Amino acid sequence: MTDSAAGQLTRIVAIRHGETAWNVDTRIQGQLDVPLNDKGLWQARRLGQALADEGISVVYSSDLQRALQTAQAVAAACALDVVTDTGLRERAFGVFEGLTWAEIERDHPVESERWRRRDPDFGPVGGEVLSDFYERCVGCITALAERHPGEVVAMVAHGGVLDCLYRAATRVDLRAPRSWQLGNASINRLLHTPQGLTLVGWADTGHLDGAVHDEFSDAGANRAALGSTA
Repeated sequence: MTDSAAGQLTRIVAIRHGETAWNVDTRIQGQLDVPLNDKGLWQARRLGQALADEGISVVYSSDLQRALQTAQAVAAACALDVVTDTGLRERAFGVFEGLTWAEIERDHPVESERWRRRDPDFGPVGGEVLSDFYERCVGCITALAERHPGEVVAMVAHGGVLDCLYRAATRVDLRAPRSWQLGNASINRLLHTPQGLTLVGWADTGHLDGAVHDEFSDAGANRAALGSTA
């Protein structure tokens, strides 16, 4: 790689927030402001220790407290402050927020079916359309990365946001079923260049000694496909 090419490259450490009580309950959080539980706080501390020597120059975070609490642990370990950006927020799920997957299927069967099959034009009442959410996430990450060419940038967000990043970096269609993990406090590595995002490494939870709870924010059907009991 030439010095010129390296200077345009931004290394992204993309992180999902630590565990919350609603993750354990398979309850949709969306943009409701749910804090980390005790395990999530422990995960955040372990995450900070793992990334302390990563050479991170800036820590960006969703302003929702489950992400912000996670980001603060990383920033403290790196002697940095946290910069919040609402573009890193989870998808707004409208009437689905606060409900479990089973309750959504029971109370909103038609909407639940469109959600499960990942209809790009679907958004729950009061929530975001999936395609709009994707554009918001990828646009935000791209803009943040472009501010820091040649640097290492940490971005702490949510499962849905990381799903969009994975799809953008691997060119997986928005409608394709998910086959990759989105563990709480997982470390995911990408590169950003003027040509776009590239995947380097995904779902690293070694710093947690395997103690991670996985939640799928877009549909219980994906949980069944991966054999998850979350």
